[in-house]
Amino acid sequence: MDSAVSELLVEDESQLQAWQTDRSRAPIATKIVVAGGFGVGKTTLVTAVSEITPLQTEALMTQASADTDDLSGTPDKTTTTVAMDFGRITLDDDLVLYLFGTPGQQRFWFMWDDLVRGAIGAVVLADTRRLSDCFPALDYFESCGLPYIVAVNHFEGSERFEVPDVREALTVPPHIPVLIMDARQRISVIESLLALVGHALDATPE
Repeated sequence: MDSAVSELLVEDESQLQAWQTDRSRAPIATKIVVAGGFGVGKTTLVTAVSEITPLQTEALMTQASADTDDLSGTPDKTTTTVAMDFGRITLDDDLVLYLFGTPGQQRFWFMWDDLVRGAIGAVVLADTRRLSDCFPALDYFESCGLPYIVAVNHFEGSERFEVPDVREALTVPPHIPVLIMDARQRISVIESLLALVGHALDATPE
């Protein structure tokens, strides 16, 4: 075998996870849904943390959506998710999280039932400038009984609020974790995902 090819294979193997090289170690695969209102940062979250090139279904926004998509809070937004975002991250050697980002606009909500099937829980992203936009996601996960956490994604120039204030504004029950995070920062996203996994285990220990 060519030495250059051998070196490349060794280098590639060094990037693999333990469960990818040891056939006796089956990974624990879990599905997580990332939901929230339009333009709240779902695609950014999946992109920031995914160890693979994320699958995105971004489409350019046109004048046809001007009457239905409120851009007042995100004036620079030019694309929107029309189906889902998908990414993967491996935690703790063999715990693999598969992330599915939902579309935010009401006209795409019919896809949610399919996207959440088999999920252990959901991260509901909230923007303090438009807190009411996450109410549909909160109502949805409450009604279907899927464990969820609320992650406040602060945007530049937005007013900062403490967790108790957000919890009160959204009337989130005391047992639901509420945290402040930055969807652009990998470590912040990982902390949020770990919080969800822990909450899901507490809610459904079996």
